[in-house]
Amino acid sequence: NKILTDPTRYHNKRVNVEGTVTQSYGAFVAGVYQVDDGSGKIYVLSNRSAPVKGARVKVSGPVQSGVTVMGRSFGTTIRESDRRAR
Repeated sequence: NKILTDPTRYHNKRVNVEGTVTQSYGAFVAGVYQVDDGSGKIYVLSNRSAPVKGARVKVSGPVQSGVTVMGRSFGTTIRESDRRAR
């Protein structure tokens, strides 16, 4: 995964990732989920409910580092600005 290998290169830049949701956390209004695109896994922060584990998604948004949600650190993440089911 190029994003996780060199996160400073992608910081605040919009990226697109398509893959399978491998972990999902959250409530009705916000969530965090992990996407595996075949080259690696990255967490995605969403302002809406997270997709279920096993769902295929295409997500885009800016890359952010050092993100902590509800006391849990997620490191390098994508801030979801668009998501589509695949």
